Amino acid sequence: MPQYGYFLSCEQYGPAELVEQARMAEQAGFEALWISDHYHPWNDEQGQSPFVWSVIGALSEAVSLPVGTAVTCPTVRTHPAVVAQAAATAAVMSPGGFRLGVGTGEALNEHVVGGPWPPAHVRLEMLEEAVQIMRRLFSGEEVNHRGTHYTVENARLYTLPDEPVPIDVSGFGPAATKLAARVGDGYITMMPDASMVEQYRKGGGGQKVVSGGTKVCYGTDREECVRTVHRLWANEQLPGELGQVLPSPKHFEQAQTLVTEDMVRENRVCGDDADEHVAELRAFADAGFDRIYVNQIGPDLRGFFDFYRTKVLPQVQRGD
Repeated sequence: MPQYGYFLSCEQYGPAELVEQARMAEQAGFEALWISDHYHPWNDEQGQSPFVWSVIGALSEAVSLPVGTAVTCPTVRTHPAVVAQAAATAAVMSPGGFRLGVGTGEALNEHVVGGPWPPAHVRLEMLEEAVQIMRRLFSGEEVNHRGTHYTVENARLYTLPDEPVPIDVSGFGPAATKLAARVGDGYITMMPDASMVEQYRKGGGGQKVVSGGTKVCYGTDREECVRTVHRLWANEQLPGELGQVLPSPKHFEQAQTLVTEDMVRENRVCGDDADEHVAELRAFADAGFDRIYVNQIGPDLRGFFDFYRTKVLPQVQRGD
């Protein structure tokens, strides 16, 4: 039976709001938390982007649920040795446990330090080397490393959890999924695609944790929900690699003019039909996911959590 969690959006909410949502999620019966790691929101309408590690510290005091990042890029904006220290401390502080979700990132967040934005195959190389460095640091050894992309000298983590931090690797295509199967403790992908899960498991992932997430917009007026998603998250309907290469929120706003409300209507669950929400989560379960996270886009957070507590989670958690 999959575990169902709530996906906290750092692009749309400030720190205090995220902590309060985590409390409501735990009270509603969600079993875990994911949290995004961004330097910028995707567009100015979303309007937030707090430093995720500070928020995770607050979450560790507010709730007892396990927490994971979805996802952190440990390659350009932040050196993997620094990400390892942040993740180890988060794991020590999180009563329910902590998983570090990693991926190759987006120019939107990573190019802010002024370096080049490498092509996809180079980003995958960087991610693999970063994972190797972080694993060594999680072991408690002193690390000296001079590799293709990173140098580490005399680095040792002194604040460590009892067990090494699990590293889940994000992948949306065959190459990244192959990497996740080879080096990850788990796999993250955002589409309920059974073929990708099968590739991961047959490629070496075996029975390791497969996690996925989706966004919905609960509300009593379906068309108002569609307009809300179109205003805030039209970026999710952009095709191809645009999400990885556009450098700033204003560029996403320009590209989003290509996204129509009909596209949102066809691709996002909007409204208060419990069967539609259940079907959205069940698609991930049927594709073989172990952990499934959902995010509420619209403003009625209390209504969403009550709706999921009474009408959605009881069905999916029973496997109805």
